[in-house]
Amino acid sequence: MKKLNLIKIGFAVIVVLFLYSFSAGTFASQPAKQMYYELKIYRLKDPGKNEIFDKYLKDAFIPAMHKAGIPTIGVFKPVEADTAFGKMVYVFIPYETMDQYNKVFSILETDPVYQQAGNDFLDAPYNDPPFTRYESVFMKAFAFMPQFRVPSFTTPRGERIYELRSYESWTETKATKKIHMFNEGGEIAIFEKIGANAVFYGQVLFGSLKPRLMYMTTYADMQSQKEHWAAFSNHPDWKTLRAKEEYANTVIKPNAYLLHPTDYSDF
Repeated sequence: MKKLNLIKIGFAVIVVLFLYSFSAGTFASQPAKQMYYELKIYRLKDPGKNEIFDKYLKDAFIPAMHKAGIPTIGVFKPVEADTAFGKMVYVFIPYETMDQYNKVFSILETDPVYQQAGNDFLDAPYNDPPFTRYESVFMKAFAFMPQFRVPSFTTPRGERIYELRSYESWTETKATKKIHMFNEGGEIAIFEKIGANAVFYGQVLFGSLKPRLMYMTTYADMQSQKEHWAAFSNHPDWKTLRAKEEYANTVIKPNAYLLHPTDYSDF
């Protein structure tokens, strides 16, 4: 009888452990999946075409994207001091999956409301187009920041600074090392420590100037941008990180673009 009781107890323990294991594996929080980002970069020959752009993005494109399941679209333009002021428009579009990108593209092509609202832009005269060319950069989010974030500021939109950076590398291996420097190396962590309000970090999958990565940090105003970069440059963790031989020569040249969000941008 005693032996039988021990067997029953042992079986009960096994069942409890199994149920606990199943429960923990089922309900434990899973790591967030890495998102995909499209950055459309429009080049305008005539700054006067900004009005057409604003109308198209505000009244046609953004509402259509919201309806198609993309709730957050960012639209940015160069700051006044930039020589590209009035001549560039940046549109940031986040996707949960690559399949969602394909579906949304098809939806817009067959959406009559979007086509009609955006007709002046989409079907502009061939000899008077609203833009010269546009580049579509498609990225995959970094593992250590798999989802984009919307910053929050109390300053007027016209004062906020969104800094887009593009880092080209000499080789694929060097590009991989630079991404490692952001992730495992701790560069993202340093930006978090100084409060740089990053929107995204992305590896460029499709687009020009590969191999490269792009990322965006944000600031309440220009003075805040300067102060945060000074804090980053002087941070002891950054000084230690940049001195590591494994990360030497990973970037050819960092290109920085200072932008303001438009008044109709979702963030």
